[in-house]
Amino acid sequence: MKLKVVLEPSEEGGFTIYVPSLPGCISEGDTKDEALSNIREAIELYLEPVDDDLSITQGAEIMDVAV
Repeated sequence: MKLKVVLEPSEEGGFTIYVPSLPGCISEGDTKDEALSNIREAIELYLEPVDDDLSITQGAEIMDVAV
């Protein structure tokens, strides 16, 4: 999966990085490489299912969708 990210210099130094298509998915790093590494981890955590999210009714199906 590929997502667009926005990498901006931070006023305090380093970089802020966020994913416009994933509201609230934001990170930072002292270098561009560190910020990119951190946002990859943030994306993985953002997309990780949480047990509370699965309130499945009887007869419902769980399916995988490739994006």
